Amino acid sequence: MWYEVHPTPVKGKDGKNLVYVRPQSGMKLTIKQLEEYGERMNYLRYGELSRAFDSFLHVAGRYLAEGYRIDTPIGSFAPRLSLARQVTDAEEVKDRDVRLDGVEYKPGKLWDREIKKWLDGFRRNHNPDTQAILADKESLEQVMRDCIQKNQGYITAGMFARASGLTLYSARKQLKEWTKGDCPKLMMTPRGKEHIYTEI
Repeated sequence: MWYEVHPTPVKGKDGKNLVYVRPQSGMKLTIKQLEEYGERMNYLRYGELSRAFDSFLHVAGRYLAEGYRIDTPIGSFAPRLSLARQVTDAEEVKDRDVRLDGVEYKPGKLWDREIKKWLDGFRRNHNPDTQAILADKESLEQVMRDCIQKNQGYITAGMFARASGLTLYSARKQLKEWTKGDCPKLMMTPRGKEHIYTEI
């Protein structure tokens, strides 16, 4: 498994940022690709996996809506609830205060066994040092301006991440920083599911 090392904001005993590891970015498959693999290697009919997911969502959705926890071979699913306002007295909680806050998923041990069956060690992908890139503000600004010139006067977080070597998260954070303050460098405009940034 290819992995990357990234810094966290938390300082270690030596005063430096602690690091964490994660699988290499960009490792992503669609359900269509899984379907094709299942068809080739597991003798599934094409679409069988999608139909199984659709059926599970339909059936499980009903029982989750009634408050059930659902245990499956791949883990358990349960509705996650929250309150719309802060309440300190339990007697004050009204039905209208309760909100569905998504579905909680706890993976089962079958995942560990299945993954370990295929796992053949770890290999490091030497990704750029995000902290070092973010520290060099002049170079970052130049990368941002070059990107804007190449892309008809605007930039997205994805474009900036690819050009600068930053993670998508760090690229978004840096672009937003440039939209703040008394003299912002960029203006952020929503476009579909993403934002575009243009120079002011």
